[in-house]
Amino acid sequence: MEMEMKDQITSLLEEKKYRQLRDLLAEQNPADLAPLMEELEPTARAVAFRLLGKDMAAETFVELESDTQTLLIRSFSDAELKEIVDELYVDDAVDLIEEMPANVVRRILDQTDPETRRAINEILKYPDDTAGSLMTVEYVALRTGLTVADAFANIRRTGIDKETIYNCYVVDDDRKLLGMVTAKSLMLADEDDVIDDLTEHDIITVRTLEDKEEVARKFAKYDLLAIPVVDSEDRLVGIVTVDDAIDVIQEEATEDMEKMAAITPTDKPYLHTGVFETWTKRIPWLLLLMISAAFTGKIIQSFESALAAQVALTAFIPMLMDTAGNSGSQASVSVIRALSLGDVRMGDVLRVMWKEARVALLCGLTLAVANFGKMMLFDRVGLWVSLAVCVTLVITVLFAKLVGSTLPILAKRIGFDPAVMAAPFITTIVDALSLLVYFNVASLLLHL
Repeated sequence: MEMEMKDQITSLLEEKKYRQLRDLLAEQNPADLAPLMEELEPTARAVAFRLLGKDMAAETFVELESDTQTLLIRSFSDAELKEIVDELYVDDAVDLIEEMPANVVRRILDQTDPETRRAINEILKYPDDTAGSLMTVEYVALRTGLTVADAFANIRRTGIDKETIYNCYVVDDDRKLLGMVTAKSLMLADEDDVIDDLTEHDIITVRTLEDKEEVARKFAKYDLLAIPVVDSEDRLVGIVTVDDAIDVIQEEATEDMEKMAAITPTDKPYLHTGVFETWTKRIPWLLLLMISAAFTGKIIQSFESALAAQVALTAFIPMLMDTAGNSGSQASVSVIRALSLGDVRMGDVLRVMWKEARVALLCGLTLAVANFGKMMLFDRVGLWVSLAVCVTLVITVLFAKLVGSTLPILAKRIGFDPAVMAAPFITTIVDALSLLVYFNVASLLLHL
């Protein structure tokens, strides 16, 4: 479907049927149109973009990748750029500026009115990972003491430029947040009613410097459409809307997956990241893990005499290491996810260990029984070798799950990202542990 639409747009551009193309583009959703624009040649993209209406152009522009936005801005005249910037919400304008080169930023700011420029600069002063950097200043604020009729007059006068008008925030003369009134409650009230009687005072708020991941969690926990952002004196300075919270959740999930795969996180899409940049993100971790994996080689070397006496032991090393690594990864992923959702905290470490120990015992015994049958029936190795392997399985699964479940919690406690302690590091640790257990159990049972 997407390819057909791209071919249709390209065909209309080549045939210069601009009226038909304008009608076709107007029927698309901006989120669907942006990927199509990405696929067009730069000249064709610029022509197609100029056929969009102002609102459609602004909404589509926000959905484009930063590289494409930069190319389009450079092709715009100042008047065209001003039209786009004027239609952007302030938080979208801030996101745009943060991704642009300095010369492009200057052009964008030159085309904004003084009030918008002040709002952009206000948001830019907050650290990237805070609620302040995520918020928009385009919200409906109602003064305490207004009647419902006055409130509606205010909304009609200013609401067109606001990101949402469903939640309206009640403030005093010092802009201190008193509560919230919804559009629904206003519509169901009499015009002479005072909004103070309709105000919800017990509402969820966040501070300007609160971590944006925590802000996103509050959206999920309380099913909110927007959260007011207040400063240290409880003055309303902005709101965070649910669409921005969804972006944070997606970014954090992607970042955690990259860290768990031993890749330095990047905010660029995969196909927009160059080969050299991808190499720089991956190679430091690969080098570190290669060096750390050398410890497992040292362990094997130290037990060469035992392996020489019982060559059959060598065949089961990969199985034991893989099982240990998989067991540790299962526990770590579960705990990291629970940490990110707030289901597990540092004080729960003993409960987590007790649960994982019982799970490990059940998993280890199941694997040991299955493996013992396989070794006796198909591998046809000796009884004591089979017992050595199976006893090692139970112990290594136990160690692996304990390590996998506790390291992320401890990492968070000392200020590291729990995802960093996931699969790569945990696998390296449990590999070494599984070898140490294996050779010691084998030495004990086989008298090596």
